[in-house]
Amino acid sequence: MSVATLPLSLGPLFSSSSTSKTDSSKDTHPSPLSLLPKCSSLRELRQIHAATIKSHLQHDLSVITKLINFCTLNPSTTMDYAQHLFDQIPEPDIVLFNTMARGYARTGTSIRAVALFVHILRSGLLPDDYTFPSLLKACANSKSLEEGKQIHCLAIKLGFYRNIYVHPTLINMYTECGDVLAARRIFDRILKPCVVTYNAMITGYVRNSRPNEALSLFRELQASNLKPTDVTMLSILLSCALLGALELGKWIDDYIKRNGFNEYVKVNTALIDMFAKCGSLEDAVSVFENMRYRDTQAWSTMIVAYAIHGHGNKAISMFEEMKSAGVQPDEVTFLGILYACSHTGLVEEGYKYFRAMNGLYGVAPGIKHYGCMVDLLGRAGRLEEAYQFIEGLPIKPTPILWRTLLSSCSSHGNVELGKRVIKRIFELDDSHGGDYVILSNMCARAGRWEDVNYVRKLMKDRGVTKVPGCSSVEVDNVVHEFFSGDGKHPESRGLYRVLDELVEELKMVGYVPDTSLVFHADMTEKEKEATLRYHSEKLAIAFGLINTPPRTTIRVVKNLRVCGDCHSAAKFISMIFNREIILRDLHRFHHFKQGKCSCGDFW
Repeated sequence: MSVATLPLSLGPLFSSSSTSKTDSSKDTHPSPLSLLPKCSSLRELRQIHAATIKSHLQHDLSVITKLINFCTLNPSTTMDYAQHLFDQIPEPDIVLFNTMARGYARTGTSIRAVALFVHILRSGLLPDDYTFPSLLKACANSKSLEEGKQIHCLAIKLGFYRNIYVHPTLINMYTECGDVLAARRIFDRILKPCVVTYNAMITGYVRNSRPNEALSLFRELQASNLKPTDVTMLSILLSCALLGALELGKWIDDYIKRNGFNEYVKVNTALIDMFAKCGSLEDAVSVFENMRYRDTQAWSTMIVAYAIHGHGNKAISMFEEMKSAGVQPDEVTFLGILYACSHTGLVEEGYKYFRAMNGLYGVAPGIKHYGCMVDLLGRAGRLEEAYQFIEGLPIKPTPILWRTLLSSCSSHGNVELGKRVIKRIFELDDSHGGDYVILSNMCARAGRWEDVNYVRKLMKDRGVTKVPGCSSVEVDNVVHEFFSGDGKHPESRGLYRVLDELVEELKMVGYVPDTSLVFHADMTEKEKEATLRYHSEKLAIAFGLINTPPRTTIRVVKNLRVCGDCHSAAKFISMIFNREIILRDLHRFHHFKQGKCSCGDFW
């Protein structure tokens, strides 16, 4: 390639005018590598490479190393070109391999680092201190547990197991691959774990939805006199958010302020997310308003916070304010906006923002954005339109997209479309218990008991089980969990008696148990009512009632969508006992106050 073909921004640096006029005998052309900081595409990198060849530097190991290093760090290039450069080196050293491994670890082809490592071993090169961390990160990113185990064994064999860089990456690899027990075994064998190792294990617990273990390890970290980092605080805040533990979250907030972590934008953003997910929108707004600097992530998190609490118009106003502040929205911002439109029935506004994503802001829609649009149309009862929307997508629909529509079919009682949708789901994945339950309930509601029995038999034959409803409530900084009707909580027996009395009291002011939600033809009305009475939401609310002072807000977190009967009961309880009940279900928040819910019964 001729130097003359370089872009105008690069070419002049190679022109004759660059030559010193005071000493024409010296070649004062700048090194082609001096252009790397200006390089912004693979095409320009190829031109710089061509210039190194023209300058007879193509065999200079330091030059090739810098070109490869640029490939591994710059998202505008590819690892294919880095591999092309690497293959031209007759005897690459281990440092160069480590660079390649790090590069592969950041791509969607991480596992190629392992294949390259095998090739390197066969050539006689031995790993160094930085080899295994890069390889383990690649295994973690590609969820390659078996390869990760083999790398782990080799690290032990070659004496690198006790390396301070290997421990955290080993823990990270196992937790990324879902083997938390193996990660914990490694952690427990470390005589004096450092804060980085603690962070890896805490983050691993959070990643695998085990927030209680993460919080317990955080207390152990404090007791060991190690100083937590901002990474620690991000994981701990996420643990509080997963649990919905507001009081604990407020203690963490105070800890953050006392130790200066509130200077970190990411920590403040995590605080907003934590407060929003723990049901305190006011605290989330307060953190946001007191931030000295707000990046795209901070704005987006606040928009999502308004959305999940049902304040669609405020989310939209926040988006307009974000634009006025000159902050560029990203894919998370639009997720929040579309979610807000979906949960407040703003169909036309949702369409407007969906079209603006790519058209005005250059943000390509992803599967979650498509899911929000399907949900938006489904909730509004435009089921056929939602079906056609999925059919017309430029990507292959996932089971989650079809499940979103199935849920809407159930809400609107459209059994025929529901059967068409379930067929599409089973073509992709027939192992999800919730799909069978929704279809079975739809058929039962329509009185089609033969179909109900067929679906239940299908579940049994395929070994599919239903996820049990679980609700939790925080009392005195302790999170108590309840499962529907299982009686495992130590106070369940007494709680059942309280609920019996409570339901009778609710009936006196107009509450009527919705037994149509219990889909068993062979049950009497009394048996159906008893089944409804001990749902996990009611157990958690009743526990909060009897274990907190009058007028205290009760905060409940449920793992599934709140049931219609519990939603109705919560409204009556909030009215009779003058309590605010904030219930977070799988999709959104419900604020019950004075007999009304913030969702307006649209959820």
